[in-house]
Amino acid sequence: MKTEELLNLIKMKTVEGVVPHNIEGIQMDSRLVQPGDIFVCIAGYTVDGHEFALDAVNRGASLIIVENEISQVPDNVCVVRVKDSAKVLARFAHHLHGYPAAKLSTIGVTGTNGKTTVSHLIHELLEKAGQQSAVAGTLGFRSADDWRSTRNTTSDVLTNLKMLKRAVESGCSAMIFETSSQGLVNGRMWGVDMDIAVFTNLSHDHLDFHKSMESYGHAKGLLFSQLGQDVGKAKFAVLNQDDSWSTLFSQMTPFETISYGLSEEADFQASGIRYTEQGTEFQLLSPEGIFAVKTAFIGKFNVYNVLAAIAALYAYGLEIEAILAHLPEVYPVEGRMEKLASSDGPTVYIDYAHTPDAIEKAIDSLLPFKKGRLIILIAGGNYRDQLKRPIMAQKASIADYVIITTNNPGQEPSREILEAFEKGMLHSRYTLMAERAEAVRHAIRIAEKEDIVLLTDKGHETTLLVGDRYLPYNEKEIVLEQLNFQTMNKEQVN
Repeated sequence: MKTEELLNLIKMKTVEGVVPHNIEGIQMDSRLVQPGDIFVCIAGYTVDGHEFALDAVNRGASLIIVENEISQVPDNVCVVRVKDSAKVLARFAHHLHGYPAAKLSTIGVTGTNGKTTVSHLIHELLEKAGQQSAVAGTLGFRSADDWRSTRNTTSDVLTNLKMLKRAVESGCSAMIFETSSQGLVNGRMWGVDMDIAVFTNLSHDHLDFHKSMESYGHAKGLLFSQLGQDVGKAKFAVLNQDDSWSTLFSQMTPFETISYGLSEEADFQASGIRYTEQGTEFQLLSPEGIFAVKTAFIGKFNVYNVLAAIAALYAYGLEIEAILAHLPEVYPVEGRMEKLASSDGPTVYIDYAHTPDAIEKAIDSLLPFKKGRLIILIAGGNYRDQLKRPIMAQKASIADYVIITTNNPGQEPSREILEAFEKGMLHSRYTLMAERAEAVRHAIRIAEKEDIVLLTDKGHETTLLVGDRYLPYNEKEIVLEQLNFQTMNKEQVN
């Protein structure tokens, strides 16, 4: 692409050096630069791209985008100084790649809890209805013919563009994004013109980053303001009627709101809910009438997740009957209330719950099936949102026995992590165990056949950050090994 065409996209700039005739690509990581690329210097929280400008030049970058002065770059190299290099990155990159988001229906899902499950439900139900789609989030990027990991829940601008292009090339009609608060604040979704924005809920989390609930809520609301102002387009905000933040989010967009929840005011309301260990059934009151709903997802919080997905797909254009016909065929994703059991051991659930609200909801979903004890494992680490730890312990105190351990402790001393949780305990039936794998084994060893073991804060993740190293770790494998070990021991005794 002609360099002049790109440079004409921005008004406020200072150009120095020799302007190259053409541009081949664009990068924000100097290690990925190829000859003829633009290198954009982004000043991040931990790394400043300006420090790698010379490395990018040595790798063949023909144009450098900067906010600040840089040294050691040859005088003949074109350096363009701008006010906000991240915004220029988004503008240039989408133009270079031909605006792939405009060729798809785009759905963004945000909220403290439930983003992964709602995104999964939307994706799976679209696929089963014959609408090929792609989804990107905590579990990576997935389409009908591709599944690969991603670094963050919400990827950076360039990674999002690569995923969008893959979705278009594989014939997808829609793409679903999990949109985290950090991702929205950091502009990772810039350039993606959303068609449907979905809000799940908002509760205590990430206050180490946002500092206050008001700031956190504002960050989530960015998704709805980014629906834009062109009311000539059909766009929708899908909001949780039972969460008070929905009122503000509705005011942040001119587009039609579709609500869901358990209250009578909701456009999509669940009533007559019946919970079982195999799933949930309820009556759906909708704009198109009343329908019977059956799903493999358990717990009240998953009723909300199912309603959010139904409302989003209704906004997308699917018939409610078509959505519900396939709903029983969709199962929870790995690490989201994933049930593991053996004939002689306890029932074990692995769940990603890592906030006070998520822990409370996970416990509430299991209490109706409790026959023996409820044993829960809670954890945290690496200095992440330390304020929520005692609150998580308070919520976990509903259980009969609590095991406090670590998850991704990183550089934070294990003793500090455990003591922070311990301050919130409401009873003395708990233990502190720094090593997570041993804590998991302990939870299963002490459990009887009628007991339920709930392991939180790890879910699908397959690594453990210890010090500055990510070590292989698979919670599901540890659980199955311990269950099988105990079964074999019982058989030998008998």
